[in-house]
Amino acid sequence: MAYEDVLAVILGGGRGTRLWPLTKFRAKPAVPIAGKYRLIDIPVSNCLNSGIHQISILTQFNSVSLHRHIARTYNFDSFHPGWVQVLAAVQTFTSEDWYQGTADAVRKQLFEIEVTGARDVLILAGDHLYRMDYAHLLEVHRAEQADVTVAVQPVAAEDAERFGILKLGADGRIRSFVEKPQTPQARQGFVSRDDPAKPYVGSMGIYIFRAEVLSELMAGPYTDFGGDVIPAAIQSHRVFGFPFDGYWADIGTMRAFYDANLALAQPHPLFSFEDVSGPVFTRPRFLPGSRIYDVKLDRVLLADGCVVQGAEIRSSVVGLRSLIGDDVVIRDTVLMGADYYEGQGVGRPGNSPPMGIGRGCRIEGAIIDKNARIGENVRIEPFPRGVDLDDENWTVRDGIVVIPKDAVLPAGSVIAP
Repeated sequence: MAYEDVLAVILGGGRGTRLWPLTKFRAKPAVPIAGKYRLIDIPVSNCLNSGIHQISILTQFNSVSLHRHIARTYNFDSFHPGWVQVLAAVQTFTSEDWYQGTADAVRKQLFEIEVTGARDVLILAGDHLYRMDYAHLLEVHRAEQADVTVAVQPVAAEDAERFGILKLGADGRIRSFVEKPQTPQARQGFVSRDDPAKPYVGSMGIYIFRAEVLSELMAGPYTDFGGDVIPAAIQSHRVFGFPFDGYWADIGTMRAFYDANLALAQPHPLFSFEDVSGPVFTRPRFLPGSRIYDVKLDRVLLADGCVVQGAEIRSSVVGLRSLIGDDVVIRDTVLMGADYYEGQGVGRPGNSPPMGIGRGCRIEGAIIDKNARIGENVRIEPFPRGVDLDDENWTVRDGIVVIPKDAVLPAGSVIAP
């Protein structure tokens, strides 16, 4: 069933500082995941699989690669109504400011949202990993005659400080809301479940608004949905919760992003890209199948177009066009691959090593972004959790070594505690 009276708005304009340096050259929703996809593919695919074909993506910071991916991927033909469009931050006669927050971004694009004539507006984030049929969310929203409906999940006490915590009544209506409470005192009175392991209910950052209610709320001085709009709406409107019991992960931090990627390489991942009932769409690249020679692979997610020879790879993600040399050992690592093969893109800079992972490298506990040139016999080891470091050619975030896009590590380089 197609919902032609629903508009999805995906928020994709933030600086993505928690994923730096993966966001050094791209917007956060454009960050690659699972070897061949981009983060933006998750909410867009959920929309398409739910029958929601009118999708606007609000962009602002480092958005060129995101715009390029959207333009190359999501094109509908003349016989299917709908579109995926970009609403970029712009200066106008009424505003010269960039988006100041999630709600401010929607406010600045409110005219474009209203002219679609949508009955309901679905607000989504661009950095979550999950599969949801929004049709079920919409059905509950309309059945309850809600003004606003918030998708919610059970939350453990130790995780409560990372979520918007809400008090959910027996009728499903949200009575109160607190954004990321940092102390037990701030969470007092917000227990909504009898389960001692997960006594709280937290917002997933997924909202449905009746269009006229959204316009009304946007007239207020609100910057963010979680911190401002939802608490205000609870006081004046019918705001309901929609419990979701499936897999959902906020992968906006380096550790969460790293863990979510490696989990995809396990035998029975909590989130599977193979689910035919809800496929994840991305740009078709028409790459050849990967070629491997004398290789040991265990718990590896291997994308298309790779050439791997004489290597041992365990518990890792190997992205598109990855080139891995002989006598290489890779463990617990996310390789994002390359945008092109050597000779097809820009020339090799100076005397730098070839693109890919050079002979004899030992790499563990790392994220290696696209087009990186790792010379022979380079050694990378993880740092203790909580360690953050910055170097000219590499970064450590929460103990994970991150090699930025287009970085060069000369032969024999060592990155270790």
